[in-house]
Amino acid sequence: MKICVGLSGGVDSSVAALLLKQQGYDVFGMYMQNWHDIEGTLHGDCEWEEEKFVAEMVARKIGIPFYFVDLSKEYVARVADYMFAEYAAGRTPNPDVLCNREIKFDAFLEKARLLGADMVATGHYCRRRDNADGTVSLLEGIDPGKDQSYFLCQLTQEQLRHAIFPIGGMLKSEVRRIAAEADLPSAERKDSQGICFVGKVDLPVFLKQKLQSRSGDVVEVFEKFYEDSPQYARKREIVAGGCFTDEELSELAAPMDYSGLQFETEVYRSGKKHIKKTRWKPNPHGAVAGTHDGAQFYTIGQRKGLGIGGHTDPLFVISTDTEANRIYVGEGESHPGLYSYCARIRPEEVHWIDPARALAPGEDLRVRVRMRYREELRDAVLKMRPGGLYILFDEPERSVTPGQFAAWYALRDPSDPYDAPELLGSGVVSE
Repeated sequence: MKICVGLSGGVDSSVAALLLKQQGYDVFGMYMQNWHDIEGTLHGDCEWEEEKFVAEMVARKIGIPFYFVDLSKEYVARVADYMFAEYAAGRTPNPDVLCNREIKFDAFLEKARLLGADMVATGHYCRRRDNADGTVSLLEGIDPGKDQSYFLCQLTQEQLRHAIFPIGGMLKSEVRRIAAEADLPSAERKDSQGICFVGKVDLPVFLKQKLQSRSGDVVEVFEKFYEDSPQYARKREIVAGGCFTDEELSELAAPMDYSGLQFETEVYRSGKKHIKKTRWKPNPHGAVAGTHDGAQFYTIGQRKGLGIGGHTDPLFVISTDTEANRIYVGEGESHPGLYSYCARIRPEEVHWIDPARALAPGEDLRVRVRMRYREELRDAVLKMRPGGLYILFDEPERSVTPGQFAAWYALRDPSDPYDAPELLGSGVVSE
């Protein structure tokens, strides 16, 4: 069997290639370049020239052929343009998930097969399981701190049939040890961070390549707002009732509406000379706490970059409104605006790893859900309805963000020798 390893210059893909070569496979390495523009990237982090150089040295050390492929046009068209459009609309995409679906296991796979490859191997910490019925399952890796199955949550059966994950059953420490013993050039390299094949970026600067700055208000929402909000009271009533009709699920998933928070100014005299000045009138529900340079540059749950002081606890972004160019913030980890009872995924955005296991309208399924990479799995129930797939959390979930991918896993099967959660599907959160 001929296997193409996607060599990134990191230790994980290097060890993957080494293990496959030791196992007797016909292996070659290929480095993909997906990005040219360095604007917004932080110098010294994931620069592609250095990564390519290290990847080529690794291939030479292992004794396998090495190739280079430029997929930057595909990346821009299928990942970067989507990312910019999502941010412009006030949503928060995950480009790494898209990179795996559209580039690594699609465009890259196609190039690898032109070179004779039967399979593509990567350094992801996850595992595949070949089932008796011919399907392929995607399982978590055994290293609890490094599992990367979430990033592969949009892969199809066809893509998984051509994918191998040689280090998914290993701990990171073991991978480092193997690399050091083999004296691989990547053995001591730090793990890459930031956007897949772009690198670590200053996100606002990076986004300003396509999105224009526009000054707007930062509005702090006080807890009194929720005490007086009919919408918030209705959400709590629905949760307490526990019935969850289709209409109630829609109400639960709907984001809180802060557009009614309006502020008036008043003129007052200040100082000995009684100079006229303008200030905001007090409002029990909130206050204009500062300004920002564009609502599209912020995401729900964000803490850094607000530049607003004078608070006992940190401020967090709880909502963004790109049309009004406002961002809403709340003080403290327990602020009610940070938490959601339910998330909705549009019918056309629901993806199942094995389509035969998809829920039909009206069906429910208890699962465990991950809303972002490295987040612990949360207990939840999937409810498939004509209006979409609703994720009903057992406990309120923090920072549910439109545009992010929600991935759901099967409950553990004690009789499964893999003893690992199986990734069943995923979808883009609409609200």
